[in-house]
This record gives sequence, structure tokens and C-alpha cells, in this order.
Amino acid sequence: MEKKFRALRNTIVLSAFLLPFNLMAQDEVGGVFKGTPADAGKLAGAYLLPATTGFGLGLNSMWYTSAKAKNFLRFDLRITASGAFVPSSDKTFDVTKLGLTSMAPVAGSNVNTPTIAGPEQDGTRMQVGNNPSKQFNLPEGIGVGLVPAPQVQLTVGLPKNIDVSVRYTPTIDLSDFGKVDLFGVGAKVEVLPLVLGKTGKMLPFDLAVAFGYTQLKWNIPLEVGQNPNPNQNIDVKLKGVSVDAIISKKIAMFTPFFSLGYNKSNTHIRALGTYSFDDTDPSQTYTNPFEIKRTDVSGMKASLGFQLHLAFFRLYGSYTQAKYGYVNAGIGFGIGN
Repeated sequence: MEKKFRALRNTIVLSAFLLPFNLMAQDEVGGVFKGTPADAGKLAGAYLLPATTGFGLGLNSMWYTSAKAKNFLRFDLRITASGAFVPSSDKTFDVTKLGLTSMAPVAGSNVNTPTIAGPEQDGTRMQVGNNPSKQFNLPEGIGVGLVPAPQVQLTVGLPKNIDVSVRYTPTIDLSDFGKVDLFGVGAKVEVLPLVLGKTGKMLPFDLAVAFGYTQLKWNIPLEVGQNPNPNQNIDVKLKGVSVDAIISKKIAMFTPFFSLGYNKSNTHIRALGTYSFDDTDPSQTYTNPFEIKRTDVSGMKASLGFQLHLAFFRLYGSYTQAKYGYVNAGIGFGIGN
């Protein structure tokens, strides 16, 4: 029974995490398999940018809620969720700036077309080659400018003012959502005891450095074309790394914190399987038509947040300014400080 409950919990959490991406993959991305594989990849990459950026920021978020390391063998289990706010500049993209070679906007069409986070309206009207009968609209957005990213994390205290954190979800079959697994490790080291020894306890604040790495793997089935091949799927890998310096001050049950750091997120997307590009003349069939490798996030971030410690129950909240601004909120359960 407990095993079934854990599977149901993970399915619900990860389904919520991946819902916007899933809607894109199954209902929208099939609309960009036009012209040539190279052009299809450029369109898919531009359309997905807000989702992969927001997910990447989410993978790097909420590794810590104070600079104070947990005491030896003390632990907490934390459930948090982040929401990244997509700026207006990433809700549309200009198709004329992608370097497309097999297609172009139809005369008079708006060249600014929605990304996945853009408005729910038809995208730019495009034409493949010089044939007016080979016209189509790029995908519409889902009308949501917020990218969610839940996290489940266990943190345990070690000797020498160090604590370590693990994020782990075994491979789960989410049916129409595909198969997904997640793994992450993090560590936090208090600086003042390391540098000043017992003298560090005299200072009215705590100071620490933290590191986190998370990897998400996700395989999503697709149905593209009038007679889709059953081997069609999108393979996604997201990797996030963050390094932060944290300062906090415990005031009774309330601990505010501030951090400054660097984070990076890499995206690798592959369209796998066999696809027919019926708009070409003659129709062309391609296997594994495109691959996208890029760094969506690479830069500084600053966070301001708090932890409220009520016996074995905790409440968390923070705001972070990075490539996108995002908020975090969560609850935790644990033993000891």
C-alpha cells in the first residue's frame, strides 16, 4: 500500500511539473514538422525556450532555506514549488530571425509568433517553398506565463557543520505524459565555524556556501502526421547547476536569509523516430529529424527568503531574481535543527 501511495504521489507531482511541456509536445510541436528537419528544429527550439528556461531555473531552486547547517543526523523532508515568470520578450519570437531556408511567412502575416508561454492565438502563417497550397500556421501558446517546478528533497546533517541533500524520483511511467526520472544532489557548508572555529559562534549571523546539481530525464510519445509511426517520441534531458553564498539570522522561530550565486541550465532535446514531412514535394521521410543542444540559463541570481520553524513542521518562502524572476513556497517535516 505504501509503495502504491508513493507512486501515486510522484505521478501527481511530476504530472503537475510537466503539464505545460506535455501539452506542447503532444498537441503543438507536431505542427512544426514542416519543410526540412533543420527548420523544424529551429522552430521547435524557439517555441520551447520559455519552458526549458523556466524548468532549468526550477531545477536550481530552493536547495536551502538558511545558512545554518543541520546538526549531525538531524533531517527534514521538504516539498516545495517554484513558479518562474516569463517576461513579455519571451512570449513571442520573430520567425524571420531564425534563418529558415525552406519556408517563410506569408506576405502580410505578423512575423512575431507565440512561444509556448505566449497567447492562445494562431501563430504566423507560413508557406513552404513557392507553393501557396503548402501553407500552415505555427502553434499557438498555452496562455500561461508561469512555469511551475515542484521539488521533493531530503536533507541530512553531517559532522563538521555540513549537510547534504538528495532529490530522487525513480523512472515513472506517466502514461500519455511519457516516462520521467529525476536525480539531484546538493551540499551546504557553514563557513564561520570552518574559518573562525568556536569564535564564529559569537557573530550574530550564519554564513554558508552551497552547491546543487539536478538532472531531469523525460521521454514523451508523439503522434505526428496522418499515419504516425509508433516509434515517434521526444527525448528531453535538463541539467541544472547552482553555487550560492548564503547569510541568515535566526530570530526565535523565524529565519530570514539572503543569497547571491551563479546558476546554469543545459537543455538537450531530440526528436526520435520516423516522420513524414508531407508538405514537401515530393513527400520526404526522415529518421531522428532534429536535435537541440543549448544553454538556457547562465548567470547570477539573488534570493531573499525565510524559514518558519514550528517544532517538526516548517514553512518556506523566497523570491529569486535570475534570468527570469521566480517565487518559491513549500512545507517541510523534520527532526531537530
